[in-house]
Formats: sequence, structure tokens, C-alpha cells
Amino acid sequence: MKIGGTSFVLAAAAVVTSANGFGVPRGFAVVRGGASSSELSMSAAATDEGKKAGPDAPPVQLGWDTHKPVTDAPASLVREGDGPDGNYPMRAKFEQMCRDAQVKITQAISDIDGEATFQEDCWVRANGGGGMSRVLQGGKVFEKAGVNLSVVYGSMPQEALAAATERGVDRAKGMAPGERVPFFACGLSSVMHPRNPMAPTMHFNYRYFETDGGVWWFGGGTDITPCYVDEDDMKHFHGTYKEVCDKHDPNYYDEFSAWADRYFVIQHRNETRGLGGIFFDDQNDRDPNTIFEFSKEALGSVIKAYGPIVEKHKNDEYTQKQKEWQLMRRGRYVEFNLVYDRGTVFGLKTGGRIESILMSLPETARWEYDHNPEPGTPEADFIDACKFPRKWC
Repeated sequence: MKIGGTSFVLAAAAVVTSANGFGVPRGFAVVRGGASSSELSMSAAATDEGKKAGPDAPPVQLGWDTHKPVTDAPASLVREGDGPDGNYPMRAKFEQMCRDAQVKITQAISDIDGEATFQEDCWVRANGGGGMSRVLQGGKVFEKAGVNLSVVYGSMPQEALAAATERGVDRAKGMAPGERVPFFACGLSSVMHPRNPMAPTMHFNYRYFETDGGVWWFGGGTDITPCYVDEDDMKHFHGTYKEVCDKHDPNYYDEFSAWADRYFVIQHRNETRGLGGIFFDDQNDRDPNTIFEFSKEALGSVIKAYGPIVEKHKNDEYTQKQKEWQLMRRGRYVEFNLVYDRGTVFGLKTGGRIESILMSLPETARWEYDHNPEPGTPEADFIDACKFPRKWC
């Protein structure tokens, strides 16, 4: 289906409350043991040896062809009783937040583009979950833009789960040694690739996880990848997210912007993918509702942070050389996403929908042998900012 203007109205997912609201439902308790060790104590407690995956737990590899296309998206992809036991109200609440944001963001991007509309694909899986991909291609302003919603009930080997997280965080806690870990995951991810090399690419991802062992966490962030340094643009983008962070925790911006600079590194190039933003993972050191509200506001600030920058540059004049530079920087974007990006690796390991996983890649990219910009040029200044991350606010 094609989506444009105001004619598309997404059916709202039913949000289920409990006596405890959207906090920890009855039978659960938040146990605080440090910034990365909170867990939900389940009424069905694990044995001393740890919990084992049940006979109905999904396989590690869900299968590339296990998704079933549907014409109309169900009211919710989160169903009570699907997947491991956990905080169902938070699962439903987070999915609804993602669906609302998907509608608002794609509408705003369509308005900025002025011509193209988003195509939506919806799918479900027999074991629960599914997704909704919205992709715009061939626009006046955007060469390619996509916003993907995904709800996954799956399982992963403990070593694969450990590789997808920060060192020292035990996401398999509560499970028997060597046992695969059933999990629930819901997230909204996006990449926007404008045509004009003066208009930056933008990426965001916000997600919520639970495992059958009782571990839960939030992750996410928004980052920007221009081809040239524009200090006013960076002050606006980073300033928007500093304002969001400061409302929730005075330490968040410094911590999460530094985390973004560490995470978005193309290690074999010794440079960052872009000019940062915020990034966080394994967040479960306080009440889940508190972290949810931060995630909601950060996700809700995407257009405020990014939209004015694209509007400012979408009609800028540029040369063929500047376009070629943009394509080379997109090549770097591809390198990071296929080699280092956790979301891409996670999707490939669990048998995600391949078109959605690779939606983040640009339509065109370029590699030149041993290319180094001339000293003193704007291109060289950008590389310097990637090798030595700067403070923007």
C-alpha cells in the first residue's frame, strides 16, 4: 500500500493496563544491583542450575521465509501469552509508542520531501510477532528513507547474546549454562539518506528486550552522519538531545554522547561513521517506566533535531566532486553497518526479514582506492572530526 498525506490512519494498538499501571505487573519486582544487573524476579523461579528453554521456545534461527505478508497490520503485534513470561504491559506500551512514532515521523519526512510517499509492508510470524516496514525511494529530497517496526519472539545462544551487548553485562542471567535464551524484543529503527551531499544522513533505533531468565533492558539512540562539518547544524542536533537528556538525568548527555562516539567507530578505518549523537544500551538501573519515558521523549525528538537541518540544505548547490565525496562516505556507512552494527548482526543471526534488515543501506555508494582528501579542504576537516570527536554543546 502507498501512504501519503493524511489519508492513512493506523489502527491504534490496544494498550493493556493492570492494577500496577504500566510498571512492573504483579508477580514481578525490580531488584537493583548496579547499573547493569537489575532483573525481574519471576514467580516461576529458576532452579539453582538455572532455567531451561521450554519445549515451545522458538529455534535460534527463525528462518528467512517464516514471515507471512499481510495486507492490513493487526491492531497489535504483541499478544499476551506469546514468548517468555515477562512484563506484558510494558511490551504493549512500547510497541504502541513505536507505532505512533512511525506514523508521525514518516508523515513529517514525506512533507519535507514534497513528492514521494512511503510504501508499507506488514508481516506476521506463526510463533508471534511480526513487523511493519515503511520505505520511501526515489524522492525529490530523499534518495531512500525507511522506518521499521519489529516485534520478535526468538531465542539465541548465550555466546551470541553476550556478543551483542556491552562487555560484562550478563543477559543470559537466570538461564542454565549453555541453554539457549528465549527472548522478546520490540524496536523502531530508521535511516534517512538525502540526495544532497550537504544534507546529512540520520539514523535512530529505540528498543526494549526481555529474556526468559528474567533480564530486561532498554536501548537506543539517534545519530547523525553528514559529509561536511556545519557547526550550527551540529549544535542544533546535539543541543536538542542534550535538552532531552538533561530533563531526565543530568549525566545522560555526557554519558550517552560519549557512548555514541565509542560505538559508531569503523575500527578498520580508525574513524567514526559520523558526528555522533546519543547511544545507550543495557539500561535497567531504575524503574522501567522511568526509562520508557526517556526513550519516548528521545524518539519523539527525531524530527525536531533533524528536520530543520534537511530543510536548510535540501536545495543547496553542489559539485560533482562533492557528490562523489558523499558516495564515498556512504561506502563507510555500508562498512560499519555490515561489519559492526549490532542490530544488523542480531537480525542476521536470528533470521530476521532480510529486506528490513538491509533497509539501512543507501541505494548508491562508492569506493576509491587509497583515497585521502587534500589537507585544508572541507573534506579533510570532516575526517579530522571523525578521527578526533568534537564537543558540540
